[in-house]
Amino acid sequence: MSWLVAENGAVTLRLHIQPGAKKTEVVGPHGAALKIRLAAPPVDGKANACLIGFLADQLGIGKAAISILSGDTSRAKRLRIMGAEAAAVRKRLERA
Repeated sequence: MSWLVAENGAVTLRLHIQPGAKKTEVVGPHGAALKIRLAAPPVDGKANACLIGFLADQLGIGKAAISILSGDTSRAKRLRIMGAEAAAVRKRLERA
């Protein structure tokens, strides 16, 4: 199973998040997910806000296009990115 699935004009990402890291960065594959380290604590939604901001910057899109489908308080998250091309998302995140 891939960490990226294209469906109905959107892309769904399966992520494994490591909050509280020294630096925000894409680490690489982690099982069926993509691992991302976040330089934000898992408190008061700070890690989720950091994640959405990081992905928006990496993909060159607005934050409003990104939504958390599941895992709001978990390290295992599913996110949807509206209006994105799967190939472009994969390319930008694999080289981030």
